[in-house]
Amino acid sequence: MEYNRIIFVAQTGTCREAMAAGIFSDFTLKHPLEILSRGLVVQFQEPMNQKAEAVLISNGINMENFMSQQLTEEDLTEDSLVIAMEQVQRERILEQFENAIPENVHVLTEYVGDELEILDPYGGALPAYGLCYETLRKSIKKLVKKLNEGE
Repeated sequence: MEYNRIIFVAQTGTCREAMAAGIFSDFTLKHPLEILSRGLVVQFQEPMNQKAEAVLISNGINMENFMSQQLTEEDLTEDSLVIAMEQVQRERILEQFENAIPENVHVLTEYVGDELEILDPYGGALPAYGLCYETLRKSIKKLVKKLNEGE
């Protein structure tokens, strides 16, 4: 399956999914994709979590003017790869969205063969966000390799 878009999804749209989109955009793909991040519960648009943004900036990734956005039916096209942070989020996407194609909706770590889900650092100290970044980067590096190899 050739995807034209990748959508990183978590709860509020302001932390892990935003970090994942920033990290993913830092890699080079053979077949460039539109990169989106979406939340499952976004009542109003918000900027990225300040600690998440600080960690990205310290790693040379700038997500200036980022605002959280709600996942919508329109996002879920058949050429979209949807990457959730947790199994519970994948299940919610499949339950709540008619357009969600089960074969296109995955949990990041499961999809790339890593053991643990990406833990939500929300409310934690800055090092928790740093750890989240490192874990995300490791899994996203595998994701990029997988996409570049056309699996």
